Formats: sequence, structure tokens, C-alpha cells
Amino acid sequence: MTLRRYDAYLSLPKRATVYFEPEIHRALRLKAAATDRSISDMVNEAVKLALAEDAEDLAAFEDRAHERSVGFEAVVK
Repeated sequence: MTLRRYDAYLSLPKRATVYFEPEIHRALRLKAAATDRSISDMVNEAVKLALAEDAEDLAAFEDRAHERSVGFEAVVK
């Protein structure tokens, strides 16, 4: 496989099987129909947002790593 083909392969969407609870699947189908989007698009967006939020949280922890620790008792007093 050439490098160009490999790069093209990496950029293609990947298939995954996800099992939703019936109520969540129904809500996704209704929202997809109402917004003229696919369930896949909505799930991709939700996962991207969750990963971005995790990245922000990790960055905040890293930014505050040099701060001294404060005990729980000191905070609630």
C-alpha cells in the first residue's frame, strides 16, 4: 500500500457497533429526523465534545499541578 493510499484509508470513517438502550435509540432517531442529521453525525459530535471536555479538564489539572494541596477539612471550614 502506498503512503497516499494509506493516508486516504486513515481519513475514511470507521465502522463501529454501538448498543443503545431502547429509549436512547428512540430519542436519537426522533432528533435525527427533526434535525435532518444522521444518528452517526450526532454520535460523532457528542463524542468529540466529550473528548474536548476531557482534554480541557486534563489541561486544567496540569496547569494547577504546581499548586500546594489543601486538605478537605481546610476547605469546608
